[in-house]
Amino acid sequence: MQRKTALIIDDEEASRFLIREYLADFPEIAVSGECRNGAEAIRDINAIQPDLVFLDIQMPAINGFQVLQEITHIPLIVFTTAYDQFAIRAFELNALDYLLKPYTRERFSLAMERVRRNTQGQNLHFLAETNTINYPSRILVEKGNRLKNIAVDDILYLKAEKDYTQIHTEGQSYLSSQGIGTLEKRLDPEKFIRIHRSHIVNILHVKEAYRDISKMFVVMQNDTELSIGRNYTENLRKLIY
Repeated sequence: MQRKTALIIDDEEASRFLIREYLADFPEIAVSGECRNGAEAIRDINAIQPDLVFLDIQMPAINGFQVLQEITHIPLIVFTTAYDQFAIRAFELNALDYLLKPYTRERFSLAMERVRRNTQGQNLHFLAETNTINYPSRILVEKGNRLKNIAVDDILYLKAEKDYTQIHTEGQSYLSSQGIGTLEKRLDPEKFIRIHRSHIVNILHVKEAYRDISKMFVVMQNDTELSIGRNYTENLRKLIY
């Protein structure tokens, strides 16, 4: 029987060591590598294509959920984290299990039993990132050292900020480490319309549009005015009846 491969991803060396130690009880699993941060995780998941990944959530720069946004190979996922507030999001992504640190060898064994029962070897489908029909209704965005859960429909518009993207709601703004082009692919195109190379608007929150001499603008519900790029006017015209 061919052994399945596993990748261990955690910024803490002690946590990686513990998983490797516990995996010694499961000879059918071969550890194919370890990653210390999200960038290494994206690289190695796509390159090694492991069957199983133990994925920490809170990591510097790129967290575990952001890793899932960037990978092309989709393995089975067991989340490992010290924070219980991400559990709902994790299971929305069809994670096999959610190990809350500190966990015991017995609890780890229960997670591995779930891995064993997954005999079909089917890859997970991360609805929030890869499904072209079911777009997410809620997303996690960074605010300081926390991840805040917001409703996608509450987003008014997105604004490109070099390699990052500002996400604006009625009373808050958040900075995503993802580029605006990447975020555009993950949002419902029936609601989120690209009007400029730097702007995507939520049509639910567009109050009006107008022309001023040679330029067109949209006015959002909070009275923010955004210009419409010449190459994007057709996107808006499709909404005119």
